[in-house]
Amino acid sequence: MSTPNDETASLAIPMDPDKAFDAIANSRRRRVLLSLSRSHSGVTANELAIEIAAIENMIDPSKVGSDERTSVYITLTQSHLEKLDEVGAVNYDDRPKEVTPTDATEPLAEYIRRLQTACYKPDTEETA
Repeated sequence: MSTPNDETASLAIPMDPDKAFDAIANSRRRRVLLSLSRSHSGVTANELAIEIAAIENMIDPSKVGSDERTSVYITLTQSHLEKLDEVGAVNYDDRPKEVTPTDATEPLAEYIRRLQTACYKPDTEETA
């Protein structure tokens, strides 16, 4: 049985809080961290672009078109992956365009999941 201290320690993010907030401030960066957390290994920028484009367009990944994928791929490779790498949230190798997790990836992803759950508001909830 884990104690609250064990749980807190397992969620410790090995980075400066400002860097952590910066890393998760953008929805595409949050999606990168969540995706990488699920894969537990490396993924390519192209794979991330397809997954994120599918989420943003609410379509099956097999239906993502070239324009949708390219738009996401460009922002990932020119901005978001480099920023996540700079703060230590992921390792990004820009030659093969591969992204791998760091010690901070899973704790950041867990905080994102908790925040999404805490902010969830069912569509069926009626307003007074």
